[in-house]
Amino acid sequence: MTNSENGTAVPSADTLKSQAKRLRSAMAEKQTPITQSMALEAVARQWGYRDWNTLSAASKSNAPRGWYVGQRVFGSYLGHMFQGTLKAVRAAQGGYWYLTVVFDTAVDVIEFDSFSSFRKQVNVTLNEDGVTPGKTSNGLPHMELRAL
Repeated sequence: MTNSENGTAVPSADTLKSQAKRLRSAMAEKQTPITQSMALEAVARQWGYRDWNTLSAASKSNAPRGWYVGQRVFGSYLGHMFQGTLKAVRAAQGGYWYLTVVFDTAVDVIEFDSFSSFRKQVNVTLNEDGVTPGKTSNGLPHMELRAL
């Protein structure tokens, strides 16, 4: 997540593409279909950028170069925004990282109104963009992480 021209955190390119896909789907439901290109350009404008190429470059410009124990971080976990601290860090093959993240405030990992399960700490594997390779059923990464 990088800072856009309006100061708002920009998610990864995968998340932005998922937003475009959801926009296309919503427009089709309203009997106003749009192309993927049109959806990407609309997402770019929503984030305050002039076009998709500029937004895509901005989302990659702050890719993490490395993580360290004690580092303050923020991001999203299972769709919930959080801030926290890295408790354990280990570099892996192919640009991947194994991290233990301790949330400042516990995150509810259940999407069910009558049941909750809060987590204060999670272990994750992230790629070089700070994103988990695993995704939720709606196509979003389990976690996206950036340094504070």
